[in-house]
Amino acid sequence: QVQLVESGGGLVQAGGSLRLSCAASGRTFSSYNMGWFRQAPGKEREFVAAISWSTTNYADSVKGRFTISRDNAKNTVYLQMNSLKPEDTAVYYCAAGYTRSWGIPSKYDYWGQGTQVTVSS
Repeated sequence: QVQLVESGGGLVQAGGSLRLSCAASGRTFSSYNMGWFRQAPGKEREFVAAISWSTTNYADSVKGRFTISRDNAKNTVYLQMNSLKPEDTAVYYCAAGYTRSWGIPSKYDYWGQGTQVTVSS
């Protein structure tokens, strides 16, 4: 069992930056692939970024602006978000799973409660 807790969301102006954190419980954190997803009102949950032990993957919409990283010693995964745009506004969720299907939410086993990111124009 893994519990995930996101933090770091907030209100930021367009062009600004935020860093999201996702703290995980459990001693097997390093074995999981970790993903970030987001969901805007009225839209489906969409893939943002994922990281395995050494590989990262990004949605086209965030490539070059967002960076996912992990610190296995701290059981934490991060999402550094730069050059934020109003269309990045959403609730951001982290997820854990053994899947290699990075972009499919149903393939992940554990989810956090989400953190709101709002980007004003």
